Amino acid sequence: MPTQRLILILADQLSPELATLRDADPERDTIVMAEVAEEAHYVRHNRHKIALLFSAMRHFSEALERQGFRVIYRRLADGVATLEAALRDALKLSGAGEVLICAPGEYRLWSEMQQWSERFGVPVTLLEDDRFLASHEDFANWAQGRKQLRMEYFYRQMRTRYNLLMDGVEPCGGRWNYDSENRIGWRAQVEVPERPRPELDALTEAVILEVMDAFPTHPGDLSQFAWAVTREQAQSQFEWFLTDALPSFGRYQDALAEESRLLFHSLISAYINCGLLEPLAVCQQVEAVYRAGGCDLSAAEGFIRQIIGWREYVRGIYWLLMPDYAKGNALATDRPLPEFFWNGETQMRCLSEALRHSLDHGYAHHIERLMVIGNFALLAGLDVTAVCDWFLGVYVDAYEWVELPNTLGMALYGDGGVLASKPYAASGKYIQKQGNHCRQCRYDPKLVTGDTACPYNSLYWHFINRHQAALSQNPRMGLIMGQWRKRAADDRDAVVAWGDQLLSRIESL
Repeated sequence: MPTQRLILILADQLSPELATLRDADPERDTIVMAEVAEEAHYVRHNRHKIALLFSAMRHFSEALERQGFRVIYRRLADGVATLEAALRDALKLSGAGEVLICAPGEYRLWSEMQQWSERFGVPVTLLEDDRFLASHEDFANWAQGRKQLRMEYFYRQMRTRYNLLMDGVEPCGGRWNYDSENRIGWRAQVEVPERPRPELDALTEAVILEVMDAFPTHPGDLSQFAWAVTREQAQSQFEWFLTDALPSFGRYQDALAEESRLLFHSLISAYINCGLLEPLAVCQQVEAVYRAGGCDLSAAEGFIRQIIGWREYVRGIYWLLMPDYAKGNALATDRPLPEFFWNGETQMRCLSEALRHSLDHGYAHHIERLMVIGNFALLAGLDVTAVCDWFLGVYVDAYEWVELPNTLGMALYGDGGVLASKPYAASGKYIQKQGNHCRQCRYDPKLVTGDTACPYNSLYWHFINRHQAALSQNPRMGLIMGQWRKRAADDRDAVVAWGDQLLSRIESL
């Protein structure tokens, strides 16, 4: 009789395509799943994220039981402190002599699991998570010998490898990237379609009540919970996007709008990252819509680039450079996180809206994250670790492998240029161009100093001034550095002094 095995399934591995489930046998294998306190509390997770994962885990557990598997499932109320404790308990219950795990996405867990075989006294095997489209070895081979690890070149290789939006050996339309066509402000030019809400069953409603009770101080307005919690629901949401939102997604994906916080975004990153949807499959479906004339090339290319380009690239960077990557703070920032990051109460309209979307719903689109919230954190010199922990906790789709490179590297330039070729710093003029929040704001994006001047403006130049030594070495910053130095000394001094004043009273902005 073959050795009985335990298969541990993590909260972000809710997929029948999981490597550990591919050859699983109900006669031999017992499944272990657990809602553990350590994972729920190690950062201040948004209640939307906790509710989504707990409900999706319970639904997935029931699906496995219908397939004949025995599932040892521990709920948060059972008081299991750690995954290690949950697994130790399951070994005693099952008498299994082997543990099988699909490798976790976060270095923290992977490092812990390296000790488990010795601690448990049974073999613990970690299988590669091949739901991702580039293995750690693939990425390391691509990165080897390169002076700069730029996503664009990695993306082209992935397009070719998976034959997405390719006409033979050439990219569709003769270009690899249509990002320049996807930066239009919405301004009510096209009607935003009504987005369907997944139906909440009794299981999900019970989870929501449990999460509200167990996490009373965490962000997240669960009266607004509208996340899919099964594979079928997630696919239904994606199919709505393909028909109703994808045609306008590309051109307006960078837009900011008072009237709509979601616009034409798909919201499927949360589903891909926890396993309810598969990355290659959604890309193939988007290509099929384009081939059938259902959207233009810029929309399809922009979507696919985010999945097989950016998503796979940031994961590759994370595993290539961890654990030292997490210590990056190239600009030596240490300013405490303002309280308005936890309540959204700031007079800067764009920032208030982005923060409230994030806190209340667990979601904000990429421009809100990068060019509103991240940009402010960069300009104000906020503490890198505090900002990274905030981003990791507040978003439904956030896991360290994707959050850390995006926040520390892309938004905060904390890795000194590994991820981004220059800091993603911008003044209020950029935000005004992308949307209409400025109309509702007490601050004027045309002014740099004074009580009614947009804080992004003076803080932008304050950032440029205080990091002159580092930024002068960056060829992409040469033009802006030259503009700053050509300004009259009195003018520069006035801008820096106003920036100093704003930073000294940052909580009141």
